Amino acid sequence: MVEFADSTGERLHISTIVLAELVGVLRGGRYARSRVEVADALGALLDATVFEIQDRDLVRRAVTAFRAGPADFFDYLIGEHDRRAGCTSTLTFDRRMAGSTGFEEFDIGGSYPTQVSEP
Repeated sequence: MVEFADSTGERLHISTIVLAELVGVLRGGRYARSRVEVADALGALLDATVFEIQDRDLVRRAVTAFRAGPADFFDYLIGEHDRRAGCTSTLTFDRRMAGSTGFEEFDIGGSYPTQVSEP
């Protein structure tokens, strides 16, 4: 199918949700691929012209952060979506993300605004 699409100039859509699922499958027990192998595979998908990747630039930034960072790909993907939405920080329960640029550990006892302001 990919070869046929490529030969006819058709482009195949891949959503960010599918990419997050792909990473989970590749990192999981059956395939157990390393962070670098998965980041390389995502990079190849991003570079392939046959694929129309949803939010390609956003995904590329998330892949770069995933390659170098301690957390899961979807954590970085969420952070990139939040930054694009104008957020200065993403609250996380994942302690591996604490201290990462753009992330703040959620403090159960902390005080947070109760209203959301629209941009």
